[in-house]
Amino acid sequence: MINSDQLSLLGKLLDVSAHRQGLISSNIANIDTPGYRTKDIDFKSELRRSMLEPDANIAPVNREVTGLTERPDGNNVSIDRETMLLSETQLQFRLGIQLMRSEFHKISMAINDGKG
Repeated sequence: MINSDQLSLLGKLLDVSAHRQGLISSNIANIDTPGYRTKDIDFKSELRRSMLEPDANIAPVNREVTGLTERPDGNNVSIDRETMLLSETQLQFRLGIQLMRSEFHKISMAINDGKG
């Protein structure tokens, strides 16, 4: 198996992005659930933590988002906020995939002695 620091870091980026995307999707799915509170992660902190503890298989820490407008039913999900974060997270994930492809291409070039 290929062991590359770059690939490991990119894998962590993809893991944290995928976790955040799941939270955002859950928030959107619960937009009409009375009393539901928006959840998220601190993306930068979680990515940094996963890089500092590369061998640990630690899930990101979910937190309740404060400061959002709460409806009378106690729900504070904002579809505008969630769709913006979903787009941002999808872009981060795509960037991670593109960078990972680039790393695999470099490895392939090295294996094939620089030929295509």
